[in-house]
Amino acid sequence: MNSTFIRYVLVGLINTVIHWSILGCCFYLLGINQAASNLAGFCAAVTFSFFVNAKWTFESETSLFRYFIFVGFMGLLAYLFGWAADHFVLPPIITAVAFSAFSLLSGYFYSKHIVFTERKTTIS
Repeated sequence: MNSTFIRYVLVGLINTVIHWSILGCCFYLLGINQAASNLAGFCAAVTFSFFVNAKWTFESETSLFRYFIFVGFMGLLAYLFGWAADHFVLPPIITAVAFSAFSLLSGYFYSKHIVFTERKTTIS
């Protein structure tokens, strides 16, 4: 297993605690539906993980463009997982576990190959 993926997983563990905590607070304490609760937890967690992964995991520069393409793509997935859970009347823990597992792999590949890829141009 390469060190980049290990770092991504370590950041993801902290990210998951942030995400699940906010999802649970929004759903159980504030009575917000799962779609919006999952999106709120995701937005807070993704901001943390975006900057830590950029600097520590991928040793890449950050930009608003990179932030927005990452948050937009992954945020849509977070919302859709919450929507599906609301539609099928699933408990929030199912939403959290399913989205966390899915976003670990999809987020890593999206980050590595799209968001934090350094496009090098050469002039001949």
